[in-house]
Parts: sequence; structure tokens; C-alpha cells
Amino acid sequence: MPITIVHCWSSPRSRSTALLYSFESRGSDTIAIDEPLYRRWLDVETNKKYSRRRRHRKSIVTRPYADALLRGVAPPPSRTEEDSYRDDDDDNNDHDDETWRWERERKSQDERVYDAVRSLVEGGGGGGSDIDGCVFLKQMAKFSNLFDFDVNWEGGEGTAINDTPGGDEWSEKCRRLLHDRGGVELRHRHLLLIRDPFSVLSSWMGKSGDVHGNNVHPDEVGISSLMDVYAKIVGSSMTGSDGCEFVDDDGLGRREGGYDGDDGISTPLPVVVIDSDDLAKDPRGTMRELCDALNIDYREEMLKWKRGPHVCDGPWAKWWYHDVWESDGWDIGGVTANGAATTGIDHPRTRKYRTMPPSHHAALRMSIPAYDFLRTLTPSYNERRALTTPPSGRIYEDPRNESLLVYVGSSGGRGRIVPRDMAAVSPFDSSVQGGDATWEGIRIYNGRILHLDRHLDRLFRSAKALGFENMHARSEVVDAIFRALAANGMRDGAHIRLTLTRGEKCTSSMNPHFNVYGTTLIVLPEWKPTEGATTYDNTRGIALITAGVCRRSPPSTLDNKIHHNNLIQNILPKIQANVAGVADAIMLDVEGFVAETNATNLFLVRQDELITPTGDHCLPGITRDTVLLLARELGIKTEERRVSLSEFYCADEVFTTGTMGELTPVTKIDGRMIGREGVRGALTELLQKTYKEAVATRDDWSTEIPPFA
Repeated sequence: MPITIVHCWSSPRSRSTALLYSFESRGSDTIAIDEPLYRRWLDVETNKKYSRRRRHRKSIVTRPYADALLRGVAPPPSRTEEDSYRDDDDDNNDHDDETWRWERERKSQDERVYDAVRSLVEGGGGGGSDIDGCVFLKQMAKFSNLFDFDVNWEGGEGTAINDTPGGDEWSEKCRRLLHDRGGVELRHRHLLLIRDPFSVLSSWMGKSGDVHGNNVHPDEVGISSLMDVYAKIVGSSMTGSDGCEFVDDDGLGRREGGYDGDDGISTPLPVVVIDSDDLAKDPRGTMRELCDALNIDYREEMLKWKRGPHVCDGPWAKWWYHDVWESDGWDIGGVTANGAATTGIDHPRTRKYRTMPPSHHAALRMSIPAYDFLRTLTPSYNERRALTTPPSGRIYEDPRNESLLVYVGSSGGRGRIVPRDMAAVSPFDSSVQGGDATWEGIRIYNGRILHLDRHLDRLFRSAKALGFENMHARSEVVDAIFRALAANGMRDGAHIRLTLTRGEKCTSSMNPHFNVYGTTLIVLPEWKPTEGATTYDNTRGIALITAGVCRRSPPSTLDNKIHHNNLIQNILPKIQANVAGVADAIMLDVEGFVAETNATNLFLVRQDELITPTGDHCLPGITRDTVLLLARELGIKTEERRVSLSEFYCADEVFTTGTMGELTPVTKIDGRMIGREGVRGALTELLQKTYKEAVATRDDWSTEIPPFA
């Protein structure tokens, strides 16, 4: 059985001490060590020079206990807050004398790890393969330059301030010890404990603010340093140096690399990342996930601990650990087993609403990107948002859509490609403030973009009608489309949702005078078939109902020829259709004539004549115009006029048209079967075939996508 050494890296204020206590609570087969690199880090930092020109100036790191910690000698005794937490019947009554805490810090990290492993081995009932234990090392990310991730022992910059053997000697002693006890496996696992940077920084001026001089230097905050730790761990895994250590029968140590794969393909062992906010919200579930990821057993005892100081605390604890000393575990429902109110971590009574001073904002900006990335590696992130199941039963109809890359940016070439889960617009953007945007849906076929020029013409017409200013140039939009397609490797079977907003405002208001930054462009490409979960069945057809909640407005109210993002008139009928169990809803104009559906244009066939409603109360779609053109080329008589609902009921055939789903037959409207058999009609099928052939052959209708590098 293995001994697992958990290297927990975090920033301050990330509940790392609470997690330290959780592991300490596991029992005698787990040893918790509090920041064993702290003393050495403090020595390096307090002697660091800024530059040769200012060679005598010390580091900005300040600690009131620095001298005592560096010497490993307790400061003069004084009554501290620690006394108020001591119970008369506490098993650890040696808290009155803190000398041992300070002296313990004289040992290097590696010596303390060796001592812990030896204690577990000697307490394992005679040794052998039945030994199973855990050593938990709480570390700050800023200490990582003192750790050698290639060997998982102490290393890095600076020189040791103690006279104990170096990392190689202690690791070798550890291997010999394990060999003597029957070849016990020593397994190193790295854990990153992260927390929302605002929560970390907004608590910076709390009880412990004077300890670090209220310093929000990035090295002190440490959140961005976690990215460096992650990179080092992954880098070590890629070189095959992260993983497990064994001792063979000959007494020689060997290392199992960070890659494993039965098929000959190496896959890296994961870095375990946990968000401490998840621990606070769901302690039991998150702790189980953590233990599973570390391949150690979960124990219910990990959720509770005694109030006050702990044996594992470093001597600096009385300056830092006040809040966790006041707790008795993670909050798991507000009451203890005997019904008393808990004082656990994140209990509502201990929650604080904090102010963040402007002096902290730069550190917040620097920390957010690191947190946002690391957050994507947590178990809870992968379970996010899926509160319900789509009709298809799958979150992503095409699994490639889970890792899409999206273009987002303001005018003037200030756009970029970002992963879909990191793509965002400002809450001050007009699309958020008032749905103030225009959009287009565009299809990709066989290396070409169908009707790109026509879609862009309509996009810019709509933007002009809406009075947009400081807009993206047409060439910028085309370039952004090509960049997004290339980033995703899309040349066929894709659809683009292209959105142009009025842009970001300098203050919350519906007044366009406050749009001072230019328009915002979003290029959202997806792998999306013409027939699928978000479109329709173009062979068997669909059923429709008549919308009873909204009417299509005339131009005197809101001109539907402006392709705008105010889609409430479309969404409410779609909800009605969902409830009725049909595909879409037919929208009537204010006089009761058919305008379109909530998503597409409509056609009916009567005695071989093709009829569609006028564009007075609908958006005359590009696919609609294409079908009318193809029908005329086929010699089919066409007519655009006002059409009543009863004419659709009695039609020989009905179909819808749209860029996303092309031509879709309608077999039932308001429960009435269309045609004699309620199946796709002959003229509909002919136009579907003709449309597909035209898309594939008429290059003058489309724009070629440039080659991808």
C-alpha cells in the first residue's frame, strides 16, 4: 500500500488552513505539516536586493515574527489570543510553552517529510505492504521557487539556512527506509487550492492586515503564482518525472513517470484542482471528489475539527488563523449531531460583505485570468450549468462544440480568439443593457460561406437603421469570420452566429450617447448539421401551432426588416410551441394574416403554385429569396401576397425556409393534417434537392474560405 504525499499549493485566504485541519482530522495515519518552506522563503525574501543601484534595500516582505522564525527561537512570552481558545481539558496543554513550535521550524521541509514517513512506517504494525498513510503539506504558491518539481523534493533558488542534509540525502534516506519496510510505494500528488480573487483580496485588510503591512504585491497575493506552479507540475509530467517513487528489492529507488497508457500513448496524470468555495458550499461532496482524485479514502472525520490552535500549526498561527480557530469544521447544514448551532467555515453568521479599495484593483486584474483558467480544471466546473437536459439528451450534439473557439472584440482591431467558456462581453455592453444589437446566421458548405455578401449587407443595413456609430469595417468583420473558422478548423458542416452590438457603454443607460468605445463583434461558429437537435427533420417534416401570445408588428411599431436582437416576440411563441410539443409557432400580423414562424419564413403550395406572405410584417429571409429564385428558374409560378391562416390549413403542401435548417416540410398545423397524407410533398422535395445542388455548384453565391495554415 502507498504513502501519499499531498503537496497542497494555494494563495493566502484560500481556506488552506481549514483543509490542513481536515487532513489532520483523518487520524493517526495522516500527518499534516504547515508551510514547511516558509522559513526558508522568508530568509530568501528578506535578504533579496531590488537592484545593484539599491543594493542595501531589503525586500518588501514584512513579518513581525520574521526574526524569531529565522532563528527558530520563540519570542519572549506574552499573552496572546491563543490563550482564549485553550480548553482546560485539552490534550495538548503544552500550548503554554510555544518553544517547540519555533524549534520545529529549524528543520528543512525534506527532513520533516522524512520524519513523517518514518512515523507512518513505524506505526504501521510491523511494516510491509499493509502500510497506508498520508502526509499533507500545506504550501503557499509563492514558495514554489524553492521546490524541485522534477523530483518532488526541496530545491530551487537560494541556499538552505539550516545545516541539515539536502533534499537528495533526505529523499535517499526515505527510499532506504521504505525498502527496509518491504518496498512501500511513495506517491507524490499535487493539489492546487484556488479561490475567487475578489474574496482573497477583499479580506486582505482584515485582522491580519498589519502582519504583511497590508501589502497586495502579486508575490504576496500569490494567485497568479498558482499558474506558475501548474506549469511546473505539467512540465514535470511531460518529462516523465512526476508521479510515484518505488523501492525495488535491490534497494534502488525508481520513479514511475507522470504518463500512463496501455495503448502506448502517454497521458499525463492530472493535477488536482479544487475551488475552496466549492468546499464551503458542499464540503462532503467536494471532499469526496478530492479524496477520489488523490486516490485516498474519504473519511467523515475530515469535515470537523476542534476549535482553537492545533498541533500542526506553524508558530505564526496566532497572527493569521483567528477565523479558522473560531470554527469547528466545515458548515454542513448549520447544526451539529446533537442539534446545536455550528460555527463552521462559511456559516451564514460568519459571512462578510467586504469593500475592496481601489489600491487592490490592479492585483485583482492580474489574478483573475489565472483563477479563470484554473477554475476550468475543477470537478465542479465540468458539472456547471447542466441543471436540465436538452431535448436531445446531450449537452453537445457534436462533442467538438464543447471546446469551440470564439471571436469577441471591439472595433479598431481589438478582437481576439478565446475558448467558449472564457468568451464574454462587458455587462455594460448594449446587448446586455437593452438587447441593442443586430445579428446574422450564416452557413458553411464545402469550404465556402453561402451568401456572405448578402448577410453582411443586411447586417450593416440593420446597424445603420439602428443608428450605430464607430462601427467595425466590413473588412474587419470578414477577417474575424475567417479567423474564427480557421481557429476551429471549420470548412464544412458549420454555422456562424454573427452579432454586432452597439458596443460597451461608459455607464449603465439606454442612451447611445454613452456608447463611447465603438461596436462589439461576436463571431460564434458551431459544428451544426442542417438536420439535428437545433433544427428540424427535413424528410418527415414538423408540426406547427398558431401563436396566441404575440403578433408580428407593422413597420409603424417595429420594423421587422431590422434584424435586431430584441427577440422576445420570437421567444414567447417558441415557449408556447415547446409546451404544445411541436416544432415552432406561426406568427400572425396585427390583422390576423400569416407573417412567418417564430424562426423561419413560410411557403404554401396550392395547385402547383408557390405562395409566401409578403415581407411587410416579417424579415424577408435570404433563404426565402433563394427559394423564390430557384422556383422561377424551374418554371414554378410564385406569388408574394397576404395569406390567411385558413389558406395554410387547406394547402397541398407547406414548408419553412431558413439559413440554419434550409427547407423543412410542415405536415400538421394546429392539429390539421397538411395535404392528403400529411407527408412531404413532391414540390417541396424538388425544391429541397434543387437548393442543395445550387449550394454545391453556384460558386457566385458564396465566398471561398482561405486556406488554413
